[in-house]
Amino acid sequence: MKLKGSDIVVECLLEQGVDTVFGYPGGTILEVYDSLYKYQDKINHVLTSHEQGAAHAADGYARVTGKVGVAMATSGPGATNLVTGIATAYMDSIPVVFITANVAASSLGKDGFQEIDIKGVTIPITKHNYIVKRAKDIAPTIRRAFEIAKEGRPGPVLIDITKNATIESAEYESKKPNPITANFDEYTDKQIDQAIKMINEAQKPFVFVGGGAIASECSTELRAFVEKIDAPVCDSLMGKGAFDGLSPRYCGMLGMHGTKASNLGVSKCDLLVVIGARFSDRVTGNTKTFAKDAKIIQLDIDDAEINKNIHVNLGLVGDAKHILRAITDKMTQQNHPAWMKTIREYKDRFPLKYDTDKLTCPYIIEQIDLLTDSEAIISTDVGQHQMWTAQYYHFRHPRQFLTSGGLGTMGYGLGAAIGAKYGAPNKPVFNIAGDGCFRMNLNELATASRYNVPIIQVVINNQVLGMVRQWQTLFYGKRYSNTVLTDKVDFVKTAEGLGCEAISVRTKEEVVPAIKHALEAKGPIVLDCHIDQDDKVFPMVAPGAAISKVFDADDLAKQKQ
Repeated sequence: MKLKGSDIVVECLLEQGVDTVFGYPGGTILEVYDSLYKYQDKINHVLTSHEQGAAHAADGYARVTGKVGVAMATSGPGATNLVTGIATAYMDSIPVVFITANVAASSLGKDGFQEIDIKGVTIPITKHNYIVKRAKDIAPTIRRAFEIAKEGRPGPVLIDITKNATIESAEYESKKPNPITANFDEYTDKQIDQAIKMINEAQKPFVFVGGGAIASECSTELRAFVEKIDAPVCDSLMGKGAFDGLSPRYCGMLGMHGTKASNLGVSKCDLLVVIGARFSDRVTGNTKTFAKDAKIIQLDIDDAEINKNIHVNLGLVGDAKHILRAITDKMTQQNHPAWMKTIREYKDRFPLKYDTDKLTCPYIIEQIDLLTDSEAIISTDVGQHQMWTAQYYHFRHPRQFLTSGGLGTMGYGLGAAIGAKYGAPNKPVFNIAGDGCFRMNLNELATASRYNVPIIQVVINNQVLGMVRQWQTLFYGKRYSNTVLTDKVDFVKTAEGLGCEAISVRTKEEVVPAIKHALEAKGPIVLDCHIDQDDKVFPMVAPGAAISKVFDADDLAKQKQ
């Protein structure tokens, strides 16, 4: 049958099982929005306050559900406003299809009103992108875009459709999505045997888990593997929830703000098994000293990650679920009682701790953890609050923790929380944000109130750019250049003005009642929590230092004595 190009867009989204789209309309994409109006009983469109908010919402939806998120915007500034969200998804390997519209094909390259080469702009930050100039090309392009977003290492795909293509008609026939059958497993049986040999020879194995383990959905296989090799486990920021944060084997995050148990354990292990992690500089510290006494086995679906940042002894390319199952099924049970005892001693000797005499972010996170039984979905922005959340909330399952790990996008969390709530409506959803991050995209509170989305926005308000101030304190002689936010902004009044309930929290005694009230609220609520501007995230590894040189407040105090 013949359909308008804009109707084909929506029909193809329905083919892919899309139920929610986040976006913002404009002139060149009007035909698509007119079609969305006709299909509004089948696809829910969420009008955000800004295109960047739509991008982050689609990203949050994808992270929580494991499905492909969808965001739409018009040409020119509408499209460019998506760019930060596209880059955020790209750096964290999140499957999102971004659909933009452009001027008519006959007007391309003539600098028409709101024309931008968004395909050219986004080449470095998409897994693939397209410009579609004819209605007949819309359906095959959208179908392939969804496949690309999901297959192998996931990532964002952009489709730019010219105005004329949305107006013209073309033949359309509904098709079921192709199953993702491409075999990305390049590892061999010989490599599996080599991995088992290395594991059998190890006396002090350690397992390091990254975001790829969540994309692979290999938590069950990971747990069985860890038990079989009898090893402790640490994770990256992106890997949180892939392994149970309450397991006795779990040692905490690795790297710049990782636990001493993880940093020291990895520094002393003789075998490091790395699952779906890319050895970020925030994890490795000084690459020359990282796990220098260990042999390293790296599992990754992207062969470009093998030996990219850290030289490894064995790289296994493929789906982590398949590889872990192949190793576990073939190897014999290992036992390392002395090594596990050493790790337990590290954990007992170097626990996370904070000042319990005043209101702090760790205390707030601990209470959220307790009151939600470690089962909430938590998004964050970027900075101290992000690290405290990663340290003090016990993530027990994949897809609980949404954060911008690679790009480090301030303003990410609120849009992501809105998208997450649409993806998991029966779970409590919190966004933890510093006041510096929160003010960047707080306009999305208007989106939450418009649709009465019951998210809980926690603002960790210290009136400074906390992480930058921490660096200025420790490494820049306390020269606080442009990091103080002591202005007249009242987040409670701002939130109320945007249609949300809001509570100011200034003492420890106010924390639990505020969280309980928020959990019972039927709409969006903001908790404006005031903490000291000089609270710091510890432990910490200085930039460029070995992770074995991890230090905390006690270590700094001893240095001053």
